Amino acid sequence: MNVFTLDAADEAVFLQVWKDDAAFMKRQPGFISTQLHRAIGESPTYLNYAVWESTEAFRAAFTHPEFISKLSAYPSSAAASPHLFQKVGIAGICTP
Repeated sequence: MNVFTLDAADEAVFLQVWKDDAAFMKRQPGFISTQLHRAIGESPTYLNYAVWESTEAFRAAFTHPEFISKLSAYPSSAAASPHLFQKVGIAGICTP
């Protein structure tokens, strides 16, 4: 998951750059899916939820020189807060 905050004036540029990054990630080994969410209301906050076959596959894509070269295209107001998570099983509620 990656939470992005940015200035509202930069949303159009952010969305185009994210689209380009997502297209790159879709071509990488181990990629399963991604979904971008926008915060409800006026807050220009986005959450990217991506699913990968493994942490190793994600790290290989995230450290790929082509991906790294794209990061400078994000608006200067965009702040990212990426985190890796794993499912937690809770009996009777959710499965791992």
